[in-house]
Amino acid sequence: MIIKMNNKEEKFYLYMGKFFGSRVVERQTNDRIYDDDSKDWYLYIEDEKVKAFVSVSKNVIKNVYTTKDEYLEKVLNKIKKEMPITYSTVTNFYTEIYEKCGFIIDQGQAYKNFVTIYGEQKES
Repeated sequence: MIIKMNNKEEKFYLYMGKFFGSRVVERQTNDRIYDDDSKDWYLYIEDEKVKAFVSVSKNVIKNVYTTKDEYLEKVLNKIKKEMPITYSTVTNFYTEIYEKCGFIIDQGQAYKNFVTIYGEQKES
């Protein structure tokens, strides 16, 4: 099940609290996860546990995490159906999944742990 929520909702911290400041998530993604007020969170939930999440703010993907590729694919595909994603600089740990979901990878960006993706063709 995929649900969309923000940090104002009652169950938000019940689902997401353990991810903020998590060294396990940070080691995997090379990214720190913050609960900024401007973010909407798409959560893939199974057995009342978050298995994947993507945060989005103003059509820009901010944070990405999953325990299994197929969960993240479902979340990213749902987001792409709901909104046009502009450039997003995200962890490069999931580059293959971004490509599989149809995101365009900016090959010109040279970040150590991150990659810039586009939901549609980048404007020249």
